[in-house]
Amino acid sequence: MSSLAKQLTQPLNETTKRDLMPELKRRRKMVLKNRLVILTVITALIVWAWHGTGFSLSFIYTGAANMTTFIFTELLPPDFSAAGRYIQPALQTLYMSFVGMIFAVVFSLVLGFMAAKNTSFHPVLAFSSRAFIAFLRAIPAIIWGMTLVVAFGIGSLAGTLALGLSGIGVLGKAFADVLEEIDSAQVEAVKATGASWFQTMGQGVWPQFKTGFVAWSLYKMDLNIREAAVLGLIGAGGIGYTLQGNINLFQYKQASVGIIMIFVLILSVEFTTAKIREKLL
Repeated sequence: MSSLAKQLTQPLNETTKRDLMPELKRRRKMVLKNRLVILTVITALIVWAWHGTGFSLSFIYTGAANMTTFIFTELLPPDFSAAGRYIQPALQTLYMSFVGMIFAVVFSLVLGFMAAKNTSFHPVLAFSSRAFIAFLRAIPAIIWGMTLVVAFGIGSLAGTLALGLSGIGVLGKAFADVLEEIDSAQVEAVKATGASWFQTMGQGVWPQFKTGFVAWSLYKMDLNIREAAVLGLIGAGGIGYTLQGNINLFQYKQASVGIIMIFVLILSVEFTTAKIREKLL
């Protein structure tokens, strides 16, 4: 029977292969055509953007030479006698970044749970929360900073609030996405025991959500250091404000000390958050 079955099935397989060959060739041509179309579109966009920006390799060469001259004649060597004036602004930058992160995490946690479809109380609430988060994310931190400086005046309060508001836009979406990717079977198993909503969140959702929550929160702390330095340039406090003052007075060697301190701050915070992430996760 086995040999007979082979004889019966062998012609069928060959016939099936012959029937499938035209379809296979058609699909291959379609894939090749799609790749060519995509490549053509990408090439056209590159050429259009290149022309629209006036990009030129000669400008890069000239600009690199000018930048090198400026760095080694104006910025270097740093005037470390100005380091004392940067210590307090550097600490202020850390305070702003940390408080802004806490502010963003607290509100993003609430909005994230309301925006995720599997944890929200109602689809309309989920949509509204997503829309509000998108609105906050659409406005850069520096725009928030400029608006809040006008409202509250020059200082770290405006910078802290700007970091918090822009952070809600980032963390709110991240938290909602993480929540929507959790294993629903574990959540349903907790619900089947008769658990309340808060018990379900604590036993079924939080254990799966914790890793993403910690990782994104610490990542926002890293981002806040960078953003806080930029916000200082518009008067929102921190090390950037002192740095801008040196630049306006053409004291570039003192400004280079501020740049070095920003670099040290970023490295220190990144190292610290990495260690915290290792301990918590």
